[in-house]
Amino acid sequence: MKRSGFIEELHECQEKEEKNYLSKKNIMEAAQHHQVPPARAYGVATFYTMFSVQPRGKHIIRICRNLSCHLAGAEEIVKKLRETLGIDFGQTTEDGEFTLEESSCLGMCSLSPAMMIDDVPYGNLTPAKIPEILEQIRRRENRNE
Repeated sequence: MKRSGFIEELHECQEKEEKNYLSKKNIMEAAQHHQVPPARAYGVATFYTMFSVQPRGKHIIRICRNLSCHLAGAEEIVKKLRETLGIDFGQTTEDGEFTLEESSCLGMCSLSPAMMIDDVPYGNLTPAKIPEILEQIRRRENRNE
């Protein structure tokens, strides 16, 4: 069984997918390439929180929900994200820009409350910072079009 590089290939497949997810076709092709049984391949794709088998937005917002972030005010950040985006966890904005996900830990306890948007970390968050962060991402996206 050729497992080396399997997870890396899943990451590459997900990054290339317009809707930021692993399709069944992606999973099965990677499984075949790495000689991984289909059930195990699907198990890997659904076990790790960095993978999704459901279509998502262009930008993935992961908010940390561990104790450190919770005590530092993460629930207020969650409330502001829900209010600003008009979505809840596991949902995508109507324009397809953002998907909101929760994470048990982002490894940024000294900067709590924290979130990541795509691979960019944001720490020492306050509810007032959320609209500006989201607007920066939208402006950056518009410049790249």
